[in-house]
Formats: sequence, structure tokens, C-alpha cells
Amino acid sequence: METGATDRLIERCQGIRFADVPAEALRVARQALLDWSAVGLAGSREPLVAILCRQLLPGSPGGSSLVGRGERIGLLEAALINGAASHALDYDDTHNAMMGHPSVPVVPALLALAERDGRSGRDFLAAFVAGVEAECCLGELLDFSHYEVGFHSTGTLGTFGAAAAAAHLLGLDRSGWRNALGLAGTQAAGLKSGFGTMAKPLHAGRAASNGLLAALLAQDGFTAQPAILEVAQGFAATHHGGTIDAARLDRHPEHLRIRDTLFKYHAACYLTHAPIEAALRAVAVLGIDAGEVDAVTVRVARPCLDVCNIERPQTGLEAKFSLRATVAMALAGIDTSDLGSYRDDLVQGAAFVALRDRIRVEAREDRQSMRATVAVSTTDGRHEELSFDTAIPAEDLDAQEARLRAKFDALAIPVLGELRAKALADAIGSLETTSSMASFGSLLVER
Repeated sequence: METGATDRLIERCQGIRFADVPAEALRVARQALLDWSAVGLAGSREPLVAILCRQLLPGSPGGSSLVGRGERIGLLEAALINGAASHALDYDDTHNAMMGHPSVPVVPALLALAERDGRSGRDFLAAFVAGVEAECCLGELLDFSHYEVGFHSTGTLGTFGAAAAAAHLLGLDRSGWRNALGLAGTQAAGLKSGFGTMAKPLHAGRAASNGLLAALLAQDGFTAQPAILEVAQGFAATHHGGTIDAARLDRHPEHLRIRDTLFKYHAACYLTHAPIEAALRAVAVLGIDAGEVDAVTVRVARPCLDVCNIERPQTGLEAKFSLRATVAMALAGIDTSDLGSYRDDLVQGAAFVALRDRIRVEAREDRQSMRATVAVSTTDGRHEELSFDTAIPAEDLDAQEARLRAKFDALAIPVLGELRAKALADAIGSLETTSSMASFGSLLVER
């Protein structure tokens, strides 16, 4: 059966082999795993993880590790909880092609499977690259309309990414891949209306678990629509609203999308990062403190207003999705990389609210989604306007690694302790030498 876009996507991902992955792509894959581990460990302390564990642990005995915890649980439940935990803080990596978070659906599915089957670090990394390639290629096929209409790509496209990664690790044939993606497509879900609530990280957990389930069922002969992307009433028709150009997958045949992963250094929605960076630079140029700010204008792309424009956040979680609140934090010298900064009492404080209310947000049609301009006027009549673009992948991977290691230490050491955190980071740095992932999960759990 000729399946067009679905087969093109499978061809792109199924044949990825460790030996053929460029060194830079492999390095970014290891960096992404380091970052995922850090945010997962810190996220394991969040209330939503405790709720999930209370609901799932009693009825799901098994041997899979829970990141940051000591319990063991079933394969699919581990993927769900670990996926939710690593997205709980909204501090995980992102990708412009996917308009979502690539690692949080893929790594938890792979970790559970590779741990169970004792697969090598090379197998794990190759499958990780394949999973990210699948979700990001699909994002390019559907373009921004999928996200703009209200779907949370981490939950929808991430289900395909988890299924593709698991299918790769399981070594499924072409028919198995078609069924795995078909099952992924019919389970994929997640709405942006859940942003600012516990539903958002649940999307990531469900994507990891449902994608893994799709591949396991396909391995066992479970059937699904083999042309899920392009068939009438298939994924493109229902989640994109039109046809897709499968030839787009043939562009840049040697380039693997994982190389373009973007990392967060502020613990808030990624679309707030460009305004934060621009505000920090404006304050530095002017040499002012918050009390000298008279008025601020933040200019962003119009779609940002549907994602991170909670005007009057009442909780720390809501503040992560507020352009005005996060820019106010930057202006006030509050550390936006510190998880402890996003507190209910802070965002409700009178001085903070007064500063926040001096900030105006403008939507611009000529603006890319990750580029922002911040204009600051001071009480003594000075003015500074600066722009920043966070859509550009790092060229200096040494500098990126240094920043990610500092982030890792800040998040992982409080959970694991200094010695065990270093052992985990070292293991990730040399993952391709690992003969079996069976014991890798033990490095991620609480002692």
C-alpha cells in the first residue's frame, strides 16, 4: 500500500543508525538527556507527581524506575509519571520545528523500554535521535497552524515521537512502524487551554506512555491505519485542516533535527525567554533598578498572546505563562532561572503588581514567534529599546554544555547529592560506551 507522507516519515527515521549520526547531533542528544535528567529530578518533587504516584503505584507493580524516587512501577506507568515529572516545571528543552518540547515525550518511553530490555547506550541514543526526528519532521509538515489552532504539540506530535523512538529500539519492520504511528495518531491529544495547570505536564506523560504502548502493541500484531498522516479524516486532516506536502521531508537530507534543540535557562514558557533576555539587556544598558522604571512595552508575535499572556497571574505557575510577570521579574532583578522565584506570594505582592502593571504587551504581525523587542522608559526620561531572538540554535556547543551543566548541578544535586549527581552526569557524557541500560535508571532514583 502506498502511504505517502507516513512512509516518507518512516523512511526518514527507521534507518537512523548510531554510526551515521554526526558528532554534533550526538553531542546535543547527550546534552538533551542531561537537561531532561535535571528537570525530571527537580520535577519529581512537584505535587502533581505525588498525585500521579498515589493513583498509579498501588495497581501497577513492575521493575521500571521513577526518576527522583525509590519506587518501581510498570513500564507504561513509569513513562507517564516520568514524562509528567520532567515537564512539571516547564523548564525542559524545546524545538522551533516542533513548536513543543522534544525530549519529555521521547526519553521516558525509551528509558522504560531500554531499562527493561538492557539495550546499549548506542541503541538508546540512535532511537532518541529517531524519535526527535519524527516529531520535528511532523511539526514541519503540519506547520504552525497545528499549534495555532490550539493543540499542544508536546502532547500530539510527542506521541508520534515516543512511538517512533520505541519502534526504532524494538527494531520493528515497515508494517510495524505503520501500525505504531497509526496507533500513535489515534491516541495523540493535548490542548493549549490547559497551559498554566497540571494538565500541561500530563500531556507529556500521556504522550510518552501512549507512544510506547503504540509500539509495543504494533510489535505484538495490533493493527491501525497505516497511512495515518495523509488518509481522509487522518491526522493531517483533523489536526491541520488541509493536505500536507510530503516532499518537505526530503529537504536537508543529511541534517538531523536534534541538532537544533533549544534549551531553557529561565524556568518559564520558552516564548517568554526572548522578552526576558531583552529586558535584562535593557536594564543593564540603562543601569537602573525597578524603582526607576516608568513604562515598558513588550512587542511579540501575535501567536504568543495565545500561549503566555496571562495578564494578572495569581500563582507562580501562572506567572510562567505571563509575559508581563516574567518581564517584571527581569526588571526587578529576580532570578528567572531559580525555581523558587515563581511563588504565589511574590506574584501577588503589591510592589511586584505595581511594576507588572507598568508593562504593556503589543502583538506584531511582522514578528517571528521567538523574537521580541522590549522598550523601557525611565522616570528621568531615558529610553532604551532592545531585541532578542531565542530561535537560533547554539553554535558554540562547549558554551552550551557549560550552561547546561550549571543548570544540571542546580537542579540535580538537591535531589541526588553531589557525588551521585556527578556520577549521573558522567554516565550521560559517556553513554555510547554503556553496554546495557538496565542499571542506568538506578542513577536517576533517590537513595
